[in-house]
Amino acid sequence: FYHPYPASPDAQESRGLGDVYKRQRIHGPLMRVDLEIVGQLIKPKSRILDLGCGDGDLLYFAKTKKQATGFGLDNDPSNIQICLEKGVNVIEQDLDKGLADFDNQSFDLVIMTETLQAVSKPEQLMKEMLRVGKECIVTIPNFGQIFCRSNLFFSGTMPVAQHLPHNCYDTPNIHLCTLKDFEDLCRKLQVKILTRKLFDRHFRPNKFLKIAPNLFCSHAYYHLKR
Repeated sequence: FYHPYPASPDAQESRGLGDVYKRQRIHGPLMRVDLEIVGQLIKPKSRILDLGCGDGDLLYFAKTKKQATGFGLDNDPSNIQICLEKGVNVIEQDLDKGLADFDNQSFDLVIMTETLQAVSKPEQLMKEMLRVGKECIVTIPNFGQIFCRSNLFFSGTMPVAQHLPHNCYDTPNIHLCTLKDFEDLCRKLQVKILTRKLFDRHFRPNKFLKIAPNLFCSHAYYHLKR
């Protein structure tokens, strides 16, 4: 069953999110739907790094259900306090300052969910993720989705959609991209896309995603490797 996602506005904005996400109970405690999808991609007993970890739900899931170890990075003091209360390892750090504190290939998996568009240098952060992690998972909201296109065309203003709910003047997003933009970046960085999962605005796959993914996809999940 589903419940409205009850996180604070600060916790939501730390990942560039709004009220579009739900929590669901699938494997114990309630967890946001997009994080539940990512959680299933974590291998048991792996070492992970979660960039922009928010309130630590994914880290807690990985620790308790996958026996994984690792850290989360976040720059919101309230999120850090919640993570500590859950017993997960978290470091206060601004992602725009990079990952210089971590050695090469020091994690099995580096995760960044719906955060890439909110950092100042996404290309540099991608390089750093691929340096410190053997594999990476990056999830993005798709700015090329049909509702965004039609909103811009008919209203002449920056799109506000279910998966991108902020106005231009209060959004934490500074580098929005489409699926094509992100995949072009992967080619530029010579990154292999091991898996691509596409979902509509309700986090459901449908037949239209296969026909025109950049037009109908709202949320994309990329499993990457050098």
